[in-house]
Amino acid sequence: MKVVLSRHVLVEKIPLIKSLGFVISESQIEIIVKKPKWRGVTDSGQPTAMGLINGEHILRAVLKIKNGIITVITVHIARRGRYESTKED
Repeated sequence: MKVVLSRHVLVEKIPLIKSLGFVISESQIEIIVKKPKWRGVTDSGQPTAMGLINGEHILRAVLKIKNGIITVITVHIARRGRYESTKED
C-alpha cells in the first residue's frame, strides 16, 4: 500500500516534534506505518500504527485508509506503556 503524509504532519507535526528533541524523518514514519510494532484504534475508531523511537518513547500515527492508500493524518510522541496494551504485530 502507498503511504502519504498529510500536510499537517509535514508542516506542523515533524517540526514540533523536532523542537521537543525528537528527530523523526518521513521515512521513519513510513516504516512504522508499514510495519508497526503495535496497532490500535483511536476513541473515534481511526486506525493507528505505533513503533519505538527510543527506549522510553513511541511514535503513534493516526491513519486513514481508503482505496489502497494509507494517509497519515497526524503523529505524536508518547511514553512507552501509554498505548502498548493495543495489539502487537
